[in-house]
Amino acid sequence: MSTASTADTAYPMDEMLATFEQLSLKAGAAIMHYYENGCETEFKDDQSPVTVADQAAEKIIVSVLREKYPDIPVVAEEEMSAGHDPEDFGSKKQSQRFFLVDPLDGTREFINQRSDFTVNIALIENGIPVAGIVYAPARGELYYGHGDTATYVKVEAYTPVSRQQIHVANKKTARVAVASRSHRTPETDEFLQMHKITDCVSVGSSLKFCILAKGEADIYPRFGRTMEWDTAAGDAILRAAGGMTFCTDGTVFPYGKRDQTHDAPFANPSFIAVASTVPGF
Repeated sequence: MSTASTADTAYPMDEMLATFEQLSLKAGAAIMHYYENGCETEFKDDQSPVTVADQAAEKIIVSVLREKYPDIPVVAEEEMSAGHDPEDFGSKKQSQRFFLVDPLDGTREFINQRSDFTVNIALIENGIPVAGIVYAPARGELYYGHGDTATYVKVEAYTPVSRQQIHVANKKTARVAVASRSHRTPETDEFLQMHKITDCVSVGSSLKFCILAKGEADIYPRFGRTMEWDTAAGDAILRAAGGMTFCTDGTVFPYGKRDQTHDAPFANPSFIAVASTVPGF
């Protein structure tokens, strides 16, 4: 039985992934209640939107993770936005192991009644996203990955009905890119033009990583600010499916960027996610 084992306590990975799945389905159901019935939108200090759906989903996830895994710090988007940095982060070997939670990635898609928003939970070990789950409740799609295995799950009425392993396409020519629907930048267009990539799919949230993971696209360039909780779960799935995420200089994209002089804790630089384990861009 596989385990997550670099910190104080070893937990069976299959049981942890099952917990991730149960929590994401429950959080997804809570989100869909507000998606179908509506809710007010507020704005954080950085002018990004937040709703009661974000907050309700995060409470569901974080409360159980802290109960079941008390020695693993939980870094969650809405808590961090409210200034609640985990008090135990510095005392629990944070550089080795912690959870990253984005309870509702793609809030703009959610507000605009589009379907590409997701629930995201990831486990980080030694700067690497070693396990993650992404659930798109409005699409009935769930993805998870660990080790060298990534899985797509079809969900109906918040219940998994089928599972299949997925893998990146790893094509050498005629590459297809995926880009942000709400945050596409001129740098993205310049990158695609430079690399002669003309076929590009636009989608919101961490589903961009999942599209690469199941072989429907080959490269995801992201220029502009994101946070680690935006990317970790999808990145874990991509890596399990045979892909990788790199910084723009070709180095492997790291997690646990806690003390940054140039930006906030857990802020990401620009990156390129690819359907390969080498940069190739």
